[in-house]
Amino acid sequence: MGAYQYVAVDTGGKEHRGILEGDTPKHVRQLLRDRQLLPVEVTEVEALERKSRRQFSLFKGISGLDLALVTRQLATLVKAGLPLEEALLAVSEHTEKPRLKSVVLGVRAKVLEGQSLAVGLNEFPYAFPPVYRATVTAGEQAGQLDAVLERLADYTESRHTLRQKVGQAMVYPIVLTTIAMFIVTLMLVYVVPKVVGVFETTGQQLPVMTRALIALSSGLQQWWPVLVAVIVVGLYTANRLLKREEIRRRVHWWLLKAPIFGRVTRGLNTARFTRTLSILTSSGVPALEALRISASVVANLPMRSAVEDAAVRVREGGAIGRALAHSKLFPPMSVHLISSGEASGELDDMLERAANHQEAEMDSLLATMLSVLEPLLIVVMGLVVLAIVMAILLPIFQISQLAR
Repeated sequence: MGAYQYVAVDTGGKEHRGILEGDTPKHVRQLLRDRQLLPVEVTEVEALERKSRRQFSLFKGISGLDLALVTRQLATLVKAGLPLEEALLAVSEHTEKPRLKSVVLGVRAKVLEGQSLAVGLNEFPYAFPPVYRATVTAGEQAGQLDAVLERLADYTESRHTLRQKVGQAMVYPIVLTTIAMFIVTLMLVYVVPKVVGVFETTGQQLPVMTRALIALSSGLQQWWPVLVAVIVVGLYTANRLLKREEIRRRVHWWLLKAPIFGRVTRGLNTARFTRTLSILTSSGVPALEALRISASVVANLPMRSAVEDAAVRVREGGAIGRALAHSKLFPPMSVHLISSGEASGELDDMLERAANHQEAEMDSLLATMLSVLEPLLIVVMGLVVLAIVMAILLPIFQISQLAR
């Protein structure tokens, strides 16, 4: 039995879309007719997934929140003793999102065919990341799928929480900066010309600040299409350049060396790496395979290369902690915890401690940065507005002095 995505119309001509399980497309069409629906299109979910891999799409995968919810639901049902295919069916019925429902039913179709859960997940690589599929594979091989799913649920939730914290930390500064730029531009384009234009008729020599403000306002009014074009071309060029690995690597190196951004970049990537390595090793994935998969979740290219080099050193008989310390890119505390875990035989626990330590440190650092950035942006915006007001008031003071 497989999962099929259908398009059908009822007797009133209204279109219906959804997903049904059936043995064959013909069986699904018959099920639709039994519901008084005329089938227009019936396509197997697995075939749709294969087609989507060959096409560009922004909606191939599922969100981190959806993945975390599905994993938690599946882990709870499997731990309660529900058969895997019934657990997958219950999860699919619980969601209202068509994409997520089709993915879960597609995985269930493979399980019903006698395949393992890992094989079903491999049919949807855009929905389930490599670390997810490798962990499930190791759990099934060890006969500990329920425990592994519990760890995966914790892992996906922690990753989603970390992303959410970073996103929330950036929302306020971005919104405040956008509003400030909009207000300043509005003042320069519409308010300043009407107010300052009055002073030009007096014939008096205007202050330097006022003349600079008039020139800036006139420039924005006359050359704004050029300015917009320059910004668009600049963003497009930067995007094209960042697609080249050598350019992106140099930018990532600069980020690592930057005073504040370097600490944030190093901390976030280390937290992601140690958390991923922890879930993989505790689930029974071999160390070399765990390092290879963990390297793929590191966004910073120099740090990713350092993990890949560490995997080579481990293959040659070296220790993970010593291999990571060789690059000098990872925080000393994390490297020390990993080395201690290897020496004591408690690598899984030490990796989890390292991940918890980095995530807590990032929470504190992001909160501190946000508490400093918010008033700083307000002060900068206030200074800009003050400069505009002073440029308008200075000619008034000058004219009043001449009148005396």
